[in-house]
Amino acid sequence: MTKELETTFLNALEQNQQKLLRICSVYAKDAEDTKDLFQEVLIHVWNAMPTFNANASLATWMYRITLNVCLRLRSKELKKQKKILRMDSITISNLKSESESNESYLPLEKLRTCIKKLNEADKAVITLYLEELPYKEISNITGLTENNIAVKIKRIKKKLLNCINEKS
Repeated sequence: MTKELETTFLNALEQNQQKLLRICSVYAKDAEDTKDLFQEVLIHVWNAMPTFNANASLATWMYRITLNVCLRLRSKELKKQKKILRMDSITISNLKSESESNESYLPLEKLRTCIKKLNEADKAVITLYLEELPYKEISNITGLTENNIAVKIKRIKKKLLNCINEKS
């Protein structure tokens, strides 16, 4: 890889690292899984850098790769789970101590939990929306029309609101 591509990669990573991590966290089980997924994304982005042709912004291109990697690995994981009998149906929620919790923690965790319950397409759209990407950019990343994105976001918001308001 040329020095110019390496510099471009490092600059793009610096500007988009937190967003890419947040996208990965939506598809991961825990913090360690998020890190592993992020590493996998970086490998794919690094390997694909020579093929970047600037049809979209570099950030949009990176988001698309991130979503594709997350969805591909999630699909592989689901196939494995179908082959193995798991006892994950019983879950015990982790309670934070009072010193660890704060007022913004619980609503944010509830939102993350609700997002993880969405189907893969809705999860991708709302994650990009929460990253404050414009509909046009979400459209470029997902391949859906801008109108479809707008309708999906409205429906997803309603689903999330219902989920958040459910009594535990």
